[in-house]
Amino acid sequence: MSKFHRFFIFLLFLIFGCAPNVIEENKVIQKIESLDMNIFSKKGEKIYSITSPNSSYDNIELKFKSQKPIINIFNGEETKYIISSEESTLSDNNRILKLKGNVKLKTLRKDEDILYADNFIWNIEETNYLLEGNIRFENENIILNSGKAKLGLDNIIEFFNPVKYILKGENSENKYEINSENAYYNLNTESVSFKAKDKRVKSIIYF
Repeated sequence: MSKFHRFFIFLLFLIFGCAPNVIEENKVIQKIESLDMNIFSKKGEKIYSITSPNSSYDNIELKFKSQKPIINIFNGEETKYIISSEESTLSDNNRILKLKGNVKLKTLRKDEDILYADNFIWNIEETNYLLEGNIRFENENIILNSGKAKLGLDNIIEFFNPVKYILKGENSENKYEINSENAYYNLNTESVSFKAKDKRVKSIIYF
């Protein structure tokens, strides 16, 4: 399919699928107010949605850029994660999503898990979300800090070395603070495991 045909189909999708208020600035950049767009898989399943009060589309680079976006990632009909940031870029035929600045990812669990980062990168054809810069994961039991983390569809967050973790005591006061190598937090079992380069060294904490 030629670039012209892909772009024509994309415009039809934008007009009839998103229904935003579009303001044409010039032939290269189109400004979009109140963006509300859903992204679907090839099978027609809704993967995620994006809302933004101020967005633009680059006709040359074929990129969406949004300010103050809110991303809902779906698991079937239900929202699995909600992500917000200062700005986002959607490119490569809607396959690569990048968020930048004050990234906040939260689950919809009763005891809310929140993951903070400077940057978030997701190729929707892959199964992992990559987070980089000032990583901080927090819930009522634990705080984990690192420079890089990866969240998989198995609901396990891998924190890359070096990792600092803080176990909370009563009244959410910091009880223990320990440094370690790679750490893994399982959102399903609410447990954290630590692994050293020496594979004989391993520990698991359940909450």
